Amino acid sequence: MKGGSLRLRLLFGGAAAIAVALALAWFGMTLLFDRHIERRVAEELRAQAVPLLAGLATSNGAPVVGEEPADPRFSVPASGLYWQVGSARSRSLWDSRLPPADNPRADNWSSRTAAGPFGQQLLLVERRVQLDPGQKPLVIQLGYDLARLAPARREFGREMGLFVLLLWVVLSVAAWIQVALGLKPLSSVREELGRLRRDPSARLNGAYPSELRPLIGAIDDLADAREADLARARRRAADLAHGLKTPLAALSAQSAKARRAGANEAADGLDAAIAAVRAAVDGELARTRIGLLQSEGQATPAARLVDRLVDVIEHTQAGERIAFTTEVDDGAVLPLAGDDAAELLGPLLENAARHARRRVLVRGEARPDALVISVADDGPGLDAAHRSDAVLRGARLDSSSDGYGLGLAIARELAEATQGTMELRPGPLGGLEVRLSWLR
Repeated sequence: MKGGSLRLRLLFGGAAAIAVALALAWFGMTLLFDRHIERRVAEELRAQAVPLLAGLATSNGAPVVGEEPADPRFSVPASGLYWQVGSARSRSLWDSRLPPADNPRADNWSSRTAAGPFGQQLLLVERRVQLDPGQKPLVIQLGYDLARLAPARREFGREMGLFVLLLWVVLSVAAWIQVALGLKPLSSVREELGRLRRDPSARLNGAYPSELRPLIGAIDDLADAREADLARARRRAADLAHGLKTPLAALSAQSAKARRAGANEAADGLDAAIAAVRAAVDGELARTRIGLLQSEGQATPAARLVDRLVDVIEHTQAGERIAFTTEVDDGAVLPLAGDDAAELLGPLLENAARHARRRVLVRGEARPDALVISVADDGPGLDAAHRSDAVLRGARLDSSSDGYGLGLAIARELAEATQGTMELRPGPLGGLEVRLSWLR
């Protein structure tokens, strides 16, 4: 099935179906109107025949009409209104005659359409009458030109068309409302899926229509399978990381033994390799904790956490020469537990202290629409080409310092795991600013 909007598809389908139904209704109504006015004309013709029947007689076998109908159109040639009784006829026929009758009824009037004089299509009402038992029956015919009904038909068709158009608009609006109400449960599904994305243990547990329940069940089954796969993968990664700690400890002991034996160069190389592997293991363990994060219901006040981390970093070699300035709102609350929040802000403050010349500025704003935490320094900063690389796993833009490029990458993954974003940009102090944002 092709993509596109289900709402528009339903609306266009409904509007088209309504248009077809109303077009058929318009066609049917015009046919009914045609039949109705033809019946009315036939009734009027039968009423015009009453004076003809009342004064009808015969003389020497020829019909004699005592009183003609009063309608003046019977006296105007080709007026479209005619009568005829045997050889007697209205002046409107002039020297023409009506179409011959085909065995008309004697007990009642019959009607039909036929081609008449002057190229007109006539509606004829006919009846056979017997004046005297011994005489030949007479046929009474009255005719009306159907073309004279065309203006009434056109006017009715036009007015009915305008009404049908208005009715189509009203029904299309009603269809739009119906589609909106019918698709409303899908909005709840979208919201529940957002909650499922934030919390893998959540499920679509709302009250949904019966038509959506098979889909809801399939989504929940898929979420169960995904959660199980992720749990297995995380356990394996954690087991692998923990399993490497013992060999690394053994290698550290061998490095120390080699150093005591005087093999300092080999010990330095071995220590560097051990430090790299240990950093990778610690990073993988941190990512395992990130994967198990469930941020809903967990929060840490940013002001107290920043003060505690700054106090620790100020006692390090890199931080003792830096002047830290903190401007964090009391209402700024990080959507993380304490240890995870420290794992997020700690690397940012350490990097800022490492690269700053003299100042580091930490801000926290609790806006109505977002929570924003920023860490800025007055160091050399980064150009635009290197900012996107700085948060990649293992990226090191300053090879002169210690570390293995995992801090910013882990901080970014922690922010994204709690539906936040991390942006690197030029800071107000002239160096780099790392901005964390969470939309409310």
